[in-house]
Amino acid sequence: MAFPSVLSLLSVLLAAWSPFAVAQEADDVKSIPLRTHSLQQPYLDSDMQSRWFDFGGSTVIRADQYIRLTGQHPSQAGWIFSRVPLTATNWEIEVEFGVHGTNNLFGDGMAMWVTKDRAQQGTVFGMKDKFEGLGLFFDTYKNNRPGVVFPYIMAMVGDGQTSYDQANDGKANELAGCSVRGIRNADFNTKAKITYFQDKQLTVDIMYKKEDEWTRCFEVPNVKLPSVTYLGFSAETGELSDNHDLYKVETKNLYSPSGSTNRGAAGSKEYSRGKGRPKQPKESGSWMWFFTKFLLAGSVLVVAYVGFTAYRARQRDRF
Repeated sequence: MAFPSVLSLLSVLLAAWSPFAVAQEADDVKSIPLRTHSLQQPYLDSDMQSRWFDFGGSTVIRADQYIRLTGQHPSQAGWIFSRVPLTATNWEIEVEFGVHGTNNLFGDGMAMWVTKDRAQQGTVFGMKDKFEGLGLFFDTYKNNRPGVVFPYIMAMVGDGQTSYDQANDGKANELAGCSVRGIRNADFNTKAKITYFQDKQLTVDIMYKKEDEWTRCFEVPNVKLPSVTYLGFSAETGELSDNHDLYKVETKNLYSPSGSTNRGAAGSKEYSRGKGRPKQPKESGSWMWFFTKFLLAGSVLVVAYVGFTAYRARQRDRF
């Protein structure tokens, strides 16, 4: 019969339409590399300086190997900070690093900073307390956090007035965190991917269990950071020590050609746990996508009308 055949064709068309819509959503977030906030070998220019970063403290740069924030020596503190501000409203930072050493007891840890202030040495993983912006701490030494397995990754959004809860490993100010046992002396370089959509979402993924396998550490909605920030990294040792090395930093500006990433938090974005990026709303607002939907809808109606007409003619011929 003609009518069931038409129904089959309609179902095929609708099935083809749906994946196209999903692909349109997934592809809507694009990225642009930010050379000014990225680090890779040889790290230094021909004059043995960095065009885009300042560094100091105990930091040692081996152009063919690593940026070592601290060596395995007591009472060290090293840092590296961007010279120009990070003005992107939506961004992704992927950091390749290593925490390693030969001691059975070790500490203290390292931190990534996206803060309003530039480098100022202090008591929080080598940088100043009462910072304004994001501090992401890779804490390897447990002071006083019952029930928490260390090493531990913890985020804090500072307001410029609140002190880091040093005695309790940041517990009082914790935005979110996760245990990462096995991150120290791992068989391969550890990676962290931090994704931020302005005033909407902060996501942290870690690669430490298996190469090319990301583990979601946390995702937090409605995170607000200063509009102008500097990107930095620091590490600190006390009586206990470790090597804290940076190998590569890749920073990207994220944007949406349709402009949908600039919508308010009430814009009903749906966040993908696997990707750490927001899926775009079903209606992207793109003129091309609207035109494509219009053509597909018209095609479906035409096929339905032709099929129904053929079905009626076939029924009349039978009597």
